[in-house]
Amino acid sequence: MLIGIDIGGTFTDLVIYDTKTAQFEGIKVPTTPQDPKKAVIGALGKRKDLATQTELIFHATTIATNALLTRKGLPRIALLTTEGFRDVLEIGRQRRAEIYNLYNSRPEPLVKRAMRFTVNERIGASGDEIEKLDKTEVESFSKKIKQKDVESVAISFINSYRNAEHEIQAEQVLRKTFYGHISISSRVNPEYREYERTSTTVVNASLSPIVSHYLEQLKDELKNAGYNSPLYVMNSGGGLDTVRFASEYPVSIIESGPAAGVLASRYLANTLSLGRVITFDMGGTTAKAGTVIDGNPDVAYEFEAAGKTHSGRSIKGSGYAVRHPFIDLAEASAGGGTIAWVDEGGILRVGPQSAGSEPGPAAYGRGGELATITDAHILLGHINPEYLLAGSMKVYRDLASQAVTELSSKLGMGVNDTAEGILKLINNSMAKILSIVSVERGRDPRDFTMLAFGGAGPLHACDMADDLHISYLVIPQHPGLFSAYGLLTGDMVRVFSSPVMTTNLDVAKEFESLKDKAIEDLKTDGLKPSKLMELMEMRYIGQSYEIVLPYEPGKDLRKEFDLKHKELYGYSSTDQLEIINLRVHAVVKVDKVSIPRFQAEEGTARPDHYRNASFDDIFEEIPVYVREKLHPGDHGKGPSIIEEYDSTTKVNRNWSFRLDEYGNIRMKKEVSS
Repeated sequence: MLIGIDIGGTFTDLVIYDTKTAQFEGIKVPTTPQDPKKAVIGALGKRKDLATQTELIFHATTIATNALLTRKGLPRIALLTTEGFRDVLEIGRQRRAEIYNLYNSRPEPLVKRAMRFTVNERIGASGDEIEKLDKTEVESFSKKIKQKDVESVAISFINSYRNAEHEIQAEQVLRKTFYGHISISSRVNPEYREYERTSTTVVNASLSPIVSHYLEQLKDELKNAGYNSPLYVMNSGGGLDTVRFASEYPVSIIESGPAAGVLASRYLANTLSLGRVITFDMGGTTAKAGTVIDGNPDVAYEFEAAGKTHSGRSIKGSGYAVRHPFIDLAEASAGGGTIAWVDEGGILRVGPQSAGSEPGPAAYGRGGELATITDAHILLGHINPEYLLAGSMKVYRDLASQAVTELSSKLGMGVNDTAEGILKLINNSMAKILSIVSVERGRDPRDFTMLAFGGAGPLHACDMADDLHISYLVIPQHPGLFSAYGLLTGDMVRVFSSPVMTTNLDVAKEFESLKDKAIEDLKTDGLKPSKLMELMEMRYIGQSYEIVLPYEPGKDLRKEFDLKHKELYGYSSTDQLEIINLRVHAVVKVDKVSIPRFQAEEGTARPDHYRNASFDDIFEEIPVYVREKLHPGDHGKGPSIIEEYDSTTKVNRNWSFRLDEYGNIRMKKEVSS
């Protein structure tokens, strides 16, 4: 058995894959925010026979993201840096996150000024030693932090990406008397750009005690429940890694959860031979959009952890700069638990606040009184209150009605009109993030197939596709568990980087050195890479941003870079090229799932029952299909509803659907006559 565990903001999802029969089973339980492990163990407890049969466990977690967002439970940390660089975190890039906001404030640094210390030492830009490290100052620093109960230390010296010797010496001195966590920048982010490297190291130091404690406790809980299988953690770039690595470098798992959904999308796109896919993942608290083109998701190497977003775009300078590979997604505060409200001007608003898993939507009957997206769908007949999680979770339509009615009275609108308005507003927000990953990146969405998943994604998929003029949709099996399923489709991937800053395009020797480093590092965990992918960060001389390209000896790098630059920015230049960083993605193959294929026999799908539901602002009797009762080849048309254990699919008017040979719902926009 292989097990995937994805902890979301509203539900914790568990996917079990039987390697012998190629059968899947999904379990969905409410997330327990105060103790995420409780939901995990609770979900596993629903299958008493699993422990002895389980071979591997894969996990995606939001523990790091939540710690940075809420700043709750963050440890007391200290920063040791070069004399004269104490305030680099506050100086930053002097970006003003919201230039027209008179009351804009920057996020408070994770390490207070009183806990930032300097030592005399200096490495030059070329890596030569200008001034030796004063080890007595490091010893003095060690005594000070001991008195202040510091749990974790970040060490970031100027130019240490060129020569790490001083950072290593400082760490060795500290280890003699300090027994907490130590993060050094030459390991966490050995790249130039002083502010980003220091910020990344400080974020890592802040998360180390929290993430390592959580993962060790989870391992203990699993062991107590009889699970002795290896545990792997999803990283932000869409690869798996060991508990040891995730604990030592927690900065690598900040975007762990969203990556799993894109990984599943890539696997399914390859299976279905889909070259261009837009991913649309709508869960309980957020909606995320991305792309997979020819099997490759968009990957970026810098982001703002715990930063703000505006219309789906990350606002530079609003969070903590982190340099680490992550799958580049656009995100909106739009999920099943997103709250609708009326502002001071009497205007209906939706989000960004969410009801989360506690108390959740009003209809869940857990004390929530505010109307949410889920409540609107229930009121409009899209969600069957008797069938959520196959009836195992009680949902109250009358409570949903009360919450929406209270809003409608403030607006002076009808209850159903208010519910329709809530959905139109949230659809508008989500259409923006889909536009960001397609139109704003020079891609025509009409050339793409949309893959919609998450518990709420299939309810909004047709509306999103209509907005972007996309004609083809895929709803995978178990869409509400798809991210957990994605954990079972990935390989282990560990990323290594090395700064070069050269105009010499022949970097074969430098790559060989970096690959040797990757192989040696993986040996620490008893692993051997099956593939080493070589990438370069390049730019025209004088630019302040880079483009990542694969390194392929024999290819015309100049031509490849010019083409990529023109694709992204609309022009190319004759300026000289410069390589800034080299990257090696070390891949270790992991046992994966296999999607069973069935014989499709064409036939008209038979409705299980009919329900009064609103489509296009009109209530009518709508055919309702139960997905488990459909067979490959069955087809039908909208308006209709397809229900299943973990999600509901809303098939709009002028759309048709068909179950393919893999059990996916394939939907097509019919041309109006």
